[in-house]
Amino acid sequence: MKLVVRVIEARNIPAMDQNGYSDPYVRLQLGRQRFKTKVVRKSLSPSWEEEFSFKVEDLKDELVISVLDEDKYFNDDFVGFLKIPVSRVFDADNKSLPTAWHSLQPKNKKSKNKDCGEILLTISFSHNTSSADFNINSDPLDQLKTTESPKRSFSGPSNAPSPVRVEDTTSSREEKSCAQKTLAGRIAQMFNKNSDTASDRGVDFLELPETTKSELFDDKCVDQSSSASFEEAMKTMEPRDLGSEVPSNLPGGVLVDQMYVIAPQDLNTLLFSPDSNFPRTWAEEQGNTELQIGPWRFENGCESLKRDVTYIKAANKLIKATKGFEEQTYLKADGKVFAILASVSTPEVMYGGSFKTELLFCITPGPELSSGEQSSHLVISWRMNFLQSTMMKGMIENGARSALRETYEQFATFLSQTITPVDSNDMGLNKEQILASLQPEPQSDWKLAVHYFANFTVVSSFFMGIYVLIHIWLATSTTIQGLEFVGLDLPDSIGEFIVCGVLVLQGERFLQLISRFMQARKQKEIFEYDAMDEPPSMLDVEVYDFDGPFNEATSLGHAEINFVKSDISDLADVWIPLQGKLAQACQSKLHLRIFLNNTKGSNVVKEYLTKMEKEVGKKINLRSPQTNSAFQKLFGLPPEEFLINDFTCHLKRKMLLQGRLFLSARIIGFHANLFGHKTNFFFLWEDIEDIQVLPPSLSSMGSPVIVMTLRQGRGMDARHGAKTQDEEGRLKFHFHSFVSYNVAHRTIMALWKARSLSPEQKVQIVEESEAKSLQSEEGGTFLGLEDVTMSEVYSSVLPVPMSFFMELFGGGELERAVMEKAGCVSYSCSSWESEKLDVYERQIYYRFDKCISRYRGEVTSTQQKSPLPNGNGWLVEEVMTLHGVPLGDYFNLHLRYQVEDSPSRPKGCLAQVYLGVAWLKSTRHQKRITKNIVSNLEDRLRVKLSVIEKEFAAR
Repeated sequence: MKLVVRVIEARNIPAMDQNGYSDPYVRLQLGRQRFKTKVVRKSLSPSWEEEFSFKVEDLKDELVISVLDEDKYFNDDFVGFLKIPVSRVFDADNKSLPTAWHSLQPKNKKSKNKDCGEILLTISFSHNTSSADFNINSDPLDQLKTTESPKRSFSGPSNAPSPVRVEDTTSSREEKSCAQKTLAGRIAQMFNKNSDTASDRGVDFLELPETTKSELFDDKCVDQSSSASFEEAMKTMEPRDLGSEVPSNLPGGVLVDQMYVIAPQDLNTLLFSPDSNFPRTWAEEQGNTELQIGPWRFENGCESLKRDVTYIKAANKLIKATKGFEEQTYLKADGKVFAILASVSTPEVMYGGSFKTELLFCITPGPELSSGEQSSHLVISWRMNFLQSTMMKGMIENGARSALRETYEQFATFLSQTITPVDSNDMGLNKEQILASLQPEPQSDWKLAVHYFANFTVVSSFFMGIYVLIHIWLATSTTIQGLEFVGLDLPDSIGEFIVCGVLVLQGERFLQLISRFMQARKQKEIFEYDAMDEPPSMLDVEVYDFDGPFNEATSLGHAEINFVKSDISDLADVWIPLQGKLAQACQSKLHLRIFLNNTKGSNVVKEYLTKMEKEVGKKINLRSPQTNSAFQKLFGLPPEEFLINDFTCHLKRKMLLQGRLFLSARIIGFHANLFGHKTNFFFLWEDIEDIQVLPPSLSSMGSPVIVMTLRQGRGMDARHGAKTQDEEGRLKFHFHSFVSYNVAHRTIMALWKARSLSPEQKVQIVEESEAKSLQSEEGGTFLGLEDVTMSEVYSSVLPVPMSFFMELFGGGELERAVMEKAGCVSYSCSSWESEKLDVYERQIYYRFDKCISRYRGEVTSTQQKSPLPNGNGWLVEEVMTLHGVPLGDYFNLHLRYQVEDSPSRPKGCLAQVYLGVAWLKSTRHQKRITKNIVSNLEDRLRVKLSVIEKEFAAR
């Protein structure tokens, strides 16, 4: 027997993410059989429309249906579940549970979310039987008596009911009631449910009435009648999909992202129309054979449009030729935007039954070209949908990723031969065209006037004016008294004087509103900023009342636009309420249309990371799309935000909280999950006023503490993560116990200085960082001597003057003789160049002699020398990078030579040498390598110093 479960949709799913949505999917399990649906992004009422079939081995089993929220970076969040006994479905009428809503239950009684939503399911037994297992002309009860086990499953392709005859209705019902007590009886009941319609036990299926045959093939006729032409199908789906959201890219990554000179409808027809020759040509290009493309068909009452594609995939170096099954489903087709999900399965490959590869084709309208032609934007993304858990998941994903990238690079090239891709230089978009694309529908002056004047000031002025006019009409003339004369009526009391003043002020404010509205309708200004040198996070807007160049401008109000918390599409037409005494009194709003135009393409992230690498002094790797997507989802950030680095640390509050600190170009965020209690917050780099480092203490577990102090009134959304708040209202955040403190501190300081300092300060910091850089690009990544633990390897008073010893770093004959004696071949060095006052730098290159290293490795190093603070000697610092030796890219060598006049020996000098190893990558051989380096260096130092002494004595 087979149990068929159709997962239709769900409603009232609780929001599990910070953005107020969930990414739900359904996991089904019966015994050891497991399946799961696709993930619906950002939805609390997801729709799946997927069907699964389970092999039933025991009626005592329970079908477990769980709804979860996908979280790529952390564990998936549990939403709710329900259990349905298989026997309940079997005992129901027609062996099926009708389509109904089922309430989801929480995981346990202590769960916070008691209302977990509902899910719409249809569950039924498949009535298919195989002729190999049953003879339709014999009694099912007799056949079941011969079965060896009651848990045997039966399945087959036939949809016809059994024509078994029973002597009379009464006896049939008695047999049914008795048969339900056993598994065999229940299965027999399934085959006897239509026995009342049969007139003869030996009647063959072919002799059934025509009405019965038409009912049996009703579903098949419906499917055939649902098949329609491709154009008619698109027109049918167009009104249904208007206003629906465009599916977001799948988390596996983007394979194709290109614009083409073709209308979206035509591109959709080229790729997916049955009459198009492109799919067949592409299959031949790939070497695929036996391509069979099925017709498009409507299913579920015209709710979904699908078709099936099968082919024999060409063999490659890794796998042999295998058969592929592809189901293509339209997710959206509104006439302008088309989204098609292709689910590809290859069951013949190893572990092929445990996963499906899903591809999402999104076709959206592109910008209008300068030639007036239409353009389309094609984005193809992918993901792996694992139907069953397997230990080979990582290997399968990596293999699929590399294969898909190679395949769809060829696809993009092949498609470009058919239709012309859009070059960014040919787009011809100017500022006016971009603004025109963002223009909303024009509004009449009357609508804008109503929107502008619908406030308390105008309404109160109107009623006060009506009240005064009615008073004038009803009042009688009074006698002239005091200083009054004909035509001048002065207030007769203090109360009347105050009322007149209020009326005058109110009338003045009303006239000012009218004047500002008329001026605003005439003035429209566009301001353009080159803000993408660094990703923008905040836009400050202040409105002034400007009377002239010789008068001080009066602030009317100000506003802040946070790009991190706002969607760029929402800023295309937005009303921003102004802050300030005057603005709040008048309830002023500013109408803005903001758009960001990326003029640097996809290189913005790489350029920014390269810039930060120079500041941090460490290689920063570009994160994968899955990691960035999970990071954006975790903090509810816009899709353009990218993660730079993250560190494990402790957040110091009343109680220590271990979590991860996330650093991006615009925000710094913290996330922790302690026994299901999540702590999430972030704030902008511009919000930070000061960063201090407190020395290690017992309370910080021997680790330095990074204290971030925010500006007054900033970061209030993150105040639950602050340790203290000072008298001025500034929040203070304490972080410590970093696994890699030096790297974390440098990264935090570099990002903060890049975002929060003035342009003059940034120029100064860049100059200082360049002055501190002690290694060229060829030498690899420079970590800074202050970050490496230096240990003394040599200290001695030499019978050589300091000036003579410093010739070892002079680039002359003495240096060459000493280095060649120490086993340095092909020695060359550049001249000393002044980096800043009293600081000089040079580059060195040489190879090791075979007696020093049998690998004959190469060395590139950077030396920097400067006088000691007391002026009695020199300090020479060197960073060495080894090439061509095993594990040479795992570490850098840091040397420090300190040479000064010896007070105990007039013609001698004190020489001290310190060594440190900076590990770029971890390895279990660190101790062994360090010991070998120290031993080799000490031997070479003895050789160098002995040569120096001999040369000095010879002179």
